[in-house]
Amino acid sequence: MNRDLTTGPVMGSMLRFAVPMILGNLLQQCYNIADTLIVGRFLGSHALAAVGSSFTLMTFLTSILLGLCMGSGAVFSIRFGQRDEEGLRESICASFVLIAGLSVLLNIVAFVFLGQIRIFLRVPGEVWEPMRQYLAVIFIGIPATFLYNYFASFLRAVGNSVAPLVFLAVSTALNIGLDLWFVLGLERGVAGAAEATVIAQYVSGIGIALWAIAFCPQLRSLRGRFRLRLSCIREIAGFSVLTCIQQSVMNLGILMVQGLVNSFGPVVMAAFAAAVKIDAFAYMPVQDFGNAFSTFIAQNYGAGKQDRIQAGLKGAVRAVLIFCVVISAGVWIFAGPLMGLFVEASETEIIREGVLYLHIEGAFYCGIGCLFLLYGLYRAMGKPGMSVVLTVISLGTRVALAYLLSALPAVGVSGIWWSVPIGWFLADLVGFLYYYWRKRSASPA
Repeated sequence: MNRDLTTGPVMGSMLRFAVPMILGNLLQQCYNIADTLIVGRFLGSHALAAVGSSFTLMTFLTSILLGLCMGSGAVFSIRFGQRDEEGLRESICASFVLIAGLSVLLNIVAFVFLGQIRIFLRVPGEVWEPMRQYLAVIFIGIPATFLYNYFASFLRAVGNSVAPLVFLAVSTALNIGLDLWFVLGLERGVAGAAEATVIAQYVSGIGIALWAIAFCPQLRSLRGRFRLRLSCIREIAGFSVLTCIQQSVMNLGILMVQGLVNSFGPVVMAAFAAAVKIDAFAYMPVQDFGNAFSTFIAQNYGAGKQDRIQAGLKGAVRAVLIFCVVISAGVWIFAGPLMGLFVEASETEIIREGVLYLHIEGAFYCGIGCLFLLYGLYRAMGKPGMSVVLTVISLGTRVALAYLLSALPAVGVSGIWWSVPIGWFLADLVGFLYYYWRKRSASPA
């Protein structure tokens, strides 16, 4: 069901739209955690390190497609809020051609440069072979990632956050079942974990595409009316490319940090692989709330309803801060047992390093929560370039401090962990100051 976010109670509308997105991406984390948990428990720490490093790389690659889809989704939401059906259809055509072409190119590049990945990420020899096996399979799923994210972005843009949840739920259940079968039953090793993920990705990608085409009037009406205009392509590219850059810069920074983590050896690699999954699961709801908030802002921006935008921003900040305080407390208290889900109790060094990571980052989730809101706000208001600026500030600080602090003998690897929240809060400061500066500048004297 499509939802019009330009009417009704502000927080009620936003939360009802956000909940399916939050549930969906919690399922997505289950989808990702399944590989890590099963591999870590049954294939050992080297396999865990391999899958963890692969996950960071794949997050970077898929962030390119995700950014393009999110940018297109912002345009879809604005057109939907403006009730511009013809403009919406043209945007759908232009964005699909643009992103589909780039996904094919990305797939080719990933396979061609598979051998160079080890050098860039500084992967130890004992970890590289299982990592290579995993990546050789997981790259096949890139087109499926495009299909799911493109049609999920379209459906959310027109107010339907339930259908993406349903397809993701089916895919997650299938992935976990196939993981257990391929890794434990067929003894396919890390390649089996990758195969399970790819099959599940294609089920969700093809399934949501067929459903959207069958049930969405905006897509059905494209039959015989497929048209590309240069002005529309430029508009889509303006939103999509900048959002893509923002997502890519964010994950490129994380990838550079992964290379630094790998230089500390398999123990720190394994701890990082497990702790990052816990970390992402903990703050994923606020990331999804930020995306729902972005759709809310975009629809109301298109409809010219500034009062709802102001009310939505205030309510969203309050909701995110309350949630993050609660989650930070939970992760801090249960850091040890959470790490124990991924590694055997005998792996005390891995658990100790993972707990240190979670105690540092887990205390500051308010920083990343507000940053997700700022990303969504500027993307929805046609200022995706500002999202790029905030990402550069956050990730630039993180990478620079990570390399600087970890080189100090008295700080070591914990310097990598401390660099993250410092980057979050610096970007938050700039983002909120810029918003209030623009607001005051727009106000009559």
